Amino acid sequence: MTHLQAGLSPETLEKARLELNENPDTLHQDIQEVRDMVITRPDIGFLRTDDAFILRFLRARKFHHFEAFRLLAQYFEYRQQNLDMFKSFKATDPGIKQALKDGFPGGLANLDHYGRKILVLFAANWDQSRYTLVDILRAILLSLEAMIEDPELQVNGFVLIIDWSNFTFKQASKLTPSMLRLAIEGLQDSFPARFGGIHFVNQPWYIHALYTVIRPFLKEKTRKRIFLHGNNLNSLHQLIHPEILPSEFGGMLPPYDMGTWARTLLDHEYDDDSEYNVDSYNMPVKEVEKELSPKSMKRSQSVVDPAVLKRMDKNEEENMQPLLSLD
Repeated sequence: MTHLQAGLSPETLEKARLELNENPDTLHQDIQEVRDMVITRPDIGFLRTDDAFILRFLRARKFHHFEAFRLLAQYFEYRQQNLDMFKSFKATDPGIKQALKDGFPGGLANLDHYGRKILVLFAANWDQSRYTLVDILRAILLSLEAMIEDPELQVNGFVLIIDWSNFTFKQASKLTPSMLRLAIEGLQDSFPARFGGIHFVNQPWYIHALYTVIRPFLKEKTRKRIFLHGNNLNSLHQLIHPEILPSEFGGMLPPYDMGTWARTLLDHEYDDDSEYNVDSYNMPVKEVEKELSPKSMKRSQSVVDPAVLKRMDKNEEENMQPLLSLD
């Protein structure tokens, strides 16, 4: 075991070896091979290329050198293309802070039986008058940056549960294809995290419709990890034990405290509220759209094609749950 693996338990070391092809004898060589590829992309500013940083990208791509480098390049390219998102990329930024305090994201205290961190989002908590969807995305990315410092989570990964209870059609109308594409690029294509499952619960029919819009832009691997449970929490409990879930998800623990993770990041500044004008954030959706490829996003700005909405009804909910298992 090298010093780069010092934060891993014996069980996680073995998991890294078996599932991720991590070999302590070749670890430094693996890292150097990725680092050597940096010169092939002079158009990208690689702000970090230290061993520990590159290692998380190797783990995210099971030590396939080129795939790890591609993810590393996309990580920095995404930040170059969306500079406004990262200008004030800290927990005390007013928009990020408001989103964090409303539980975007939340993190459960207990890991699941695979050692994965369980992130939770309660979609209806979004207060459109106080912060934007971009602020929520920034808060999630910032949180992942903090969490991915833990080598155990680099290996074991994350699970995400999104509760759509009371999420209104008006709120959903803000989830435009361009905004969702920005989130997909930031989370799926440009961040070194392993997501073992994404669980939708209590989703209304229009979230089903929205999913049909974004599904073509998800990788097959990602699609297989998305579970649409609807109101059937028993199917959720088959994958995540109720003993570690709060009562909102039919679990045995007390209701989730939305400020738990925010207090961890903000510490003594949690209660220091400053005024934030939601219109002051200078990256409106129109600017987001400029960064998106017109070839890959030809859909309209509306939340979903009216023809799709016409075909959807509430009775389809039970028919759309994928019968898929996690790796």
